[in-house]
Formats: sequence, structure tokens, C-alpha cells
Amino acid sequence: MKSGELKMRWARQYMPVLAEIRRTFQEERPLSGLTVGMALHVEAKTAVLAETLAAAGAEVHITGCNPLSTQDDVAEALGMVPGVTCYAKRGVGVEEYYAAIDRVLDAAPSITIDDGMDLIHRLHTTRRELLDSVIGGCEETTTGIHRLRAMTKEGELRFPVIAVNDTPMKRFFDNVHGTGESALTAVMATTNALIAGKQIVVAGYGYCGNGLAKKAHGLGARVIVTEVDARRALQAHMDGYEVMGMDEAAARGDLFVTTTGNTSVISGRHFPKMKHGAILANAGHFNVEIDIDWLENHTEATEDRDGIRTYCIGGKALHVLAEGRLVNLATPKGMGHPIEVMDLSFALQALCTAHIARHGSELEGGVYEVPAAIDEQVANLKLGSLGITIDTLTEEQVRYMSSWDIGT
Repeated sequence: MKSGELKMRWARQYMPVLAEIRRTFQEERPLSGLTVGMALHVEAKTAVLAETLAAAGAEVHITGCNPLSTQDDVAEALGMVPGVTCYAKRGVGVEEYYAAIDRVLDAAPSITIDDGMDLIHRLHTTRRELLDSVIGGCEETTTGIHRLRAMTKEGELRFPVIAVNDTPMKRFFDNVHGTGESALTAVMATTNALIAGKQIVVAGYGYCGNGLAKKAHGLGARVIVTEVDARRALQAHMDGYEVMGMDEAAARGDLFVTTTGNTSVISGRHFPKMKHGAILANAGHFNVEIDIDWLENHTEATEDRDGIRTYCIGGKALHVLAEGRLVNLATPKGMGHPIEVMDLSFALQALCTAHIARHGSELEGGVYEVPAAIDEQVANLKLGSLGITIDTLTEEQVRYMSSWDIGT
């Protein structure tokens, strides 16, 4: 058995929720006759999602959503799954990357599944002739949802898209535990640096930044948080972290990890203040949070190692991981989020795809929340796989919670 198939088999054994959904899909075939176009990180967990959708009756066409996150052996194995066609390839340039996006769209997908909105952006710009054939879509990540909400505000989004990221079963596990663990794992595997005792600057204190700070603190780091939102900054302070602006944090940090989804979070005014040997990584979707262009134009790149590019500024070496791309997947040893976390996220994706297949044609263009019943279904399936039972409300408790005068 080839390495890609072995990776997929390994992932399956730790994805019981998606396995249960796949068994249901094989019986009910909710995607029969539909084409699903996907732009996701092509690695083993994603492959299990793709084969689940194919088992539901879909014709699946998939490519990557980041030039450095594809695992070529998994892409090869995925191409052998009946009903799945894979175009992803690691390390491609911009032109080849978008050519693969276009090949997915050439299949005229009925449903799109995005991580970062590249398929939907392409559909609404250069491939508008395909818009009428799309029932709806799903979006995996915070950055993509920000872009989709901007489109909706301007009246530009032509079909309904479920914001899979913005639901408890995604935010509380994928964002907090998935990003928190996998980003630090990738940094440690790439650099062999110790986390304990270091000053780690976490840019952004949303769900991802919160999880990253928590995991770093658990490993013995002294955590500094930078924020632009006063409420989140206060939350970080109350959680026990130092809070300051990046102008001050730049001189303090040994390791910087950005989690904001915004551009130029670490910029040209910050690099000269940094310590010799500072390590910079990005855990946001796009490679815009660290200003790589400024480094390339104003410093000397002294060496490249596997997953690390070193820049010399004022006699100090600054080490940037994975070209400033998504560190947990774009580093050579990056494996992405833990399997058990992606079992939950991709269970949501699978069920939301089936929901779009059933109801997408009834909905107007815009961003929609994950239906609460789907979120609860995934939670219950996970609890069942763990052998955990919970209480249910009694009739008396239901009456109490629905009344306004009992107990007054």
C-alpha cells in the first residue's frame, strides 16, 4: 500500500463521526447526481471527507487552497477513489494554482466547499457563466467568511453559503484546540526550538489566538497578546497574559505567531526592533499577516533551510517559517489539525453539504449559519463515539425554562 493510502487509512480510524455519517450517506445517497467542487488543504483528513461525499453519490472535483499545503502522496491516492478527481499539487506557482481552481470549476459544480473562498471568488469574477448552476456552498475558515460577508454587504454573493466556521462545534474545537496544538507542533518540528521559557507573541485573541496562547502557556511559555479589539484585549488580560501593541511586543518576543486574518500585522516598522534569532510564523489563512515583501525588498536573505527563510537586518537574523504561509500545513512536516478535531469539522462540512443539496435552491444569496440541529447532531455523535452520556431535561425543567412567572 502506498504512503498516501496509508495516511488515509490512519486518519479513518480516528474519525468515527464522519464514518457514521458515511454509513448513512451510503444508504440515503443525498448527493446523488450532484457535482461538488472543493478547494481545501489536500491531506489525509480532507481525503476522508472527499470519499465520504463521493459515497453520498456526488461527483467530487478537488484541488488545494494553499500552494504549500498539499501532500502529493495523498493527492495521488485520492485520485484513485471512485467518484473523485483531484488536481492538487504541492509547491505550484500562482498561475498553476488558479489553473487547478479552474479545472474544478470546469466540472460545473452544483455545490462548492471552500477554505478561504477562492472557488467562490473565481465564480464571481472570471467564471460568472457558471453561477446559475450553483445551488450553494460551504466555507471552512474565518478568512473566507470575512470575505463572504463583505460580498453579501455589497449585494454581490449570488448563492447561499453556510459559514461552517461560525458554529460552536467548529470554533470551540477546530479553532481553539486544532490551531493551538498544530501551529505549535509545526513550529517545534521545523525549528527544534524549546517553547518553555520563551516570550511568545500571539497576534490576535479570537478563538485561534485564545487556543494558541493557552497551549503555549501550558508548555511553559510567557505569552504576550496583541489585539485591536478592546474587549478581546481585556479578555486576554483577565486570562493572565500580558497585553500590548505590536510596536512594544516586537522587541520582546522570541517567537511570533499571527492569527488575525488581516494584513501587515507584523510590518516593516516592527522587524528592526526584533531580537536576533526571532522566529516568525503565521497561523492565519493567507500569507499577508507577515510583510514578506518588505523583508525581501529591505533585507538580505542569508539562507534557506527546510521550511525556514532567514533574513539579516541590522546584524540580526530573523527566521520566517513556511514563507509566511499557514504554518501548521505549509511547513514540510506540517500535518494540519489533529485528526480527531477535523473529524468534527468535516462532519459539519458533510452534513451542511447535504443540507445545501436539499434546501439551497430555496435560499437567497448570502451567508447562513450552520443549522443548530446539525451542530447538535455532530456533538451527539462524538459523545456516542466516546461512550459519554449526558442528562436530558425533565418535563418540569422544560416548563420552568419556558416560563416567565414560575419561581417569581
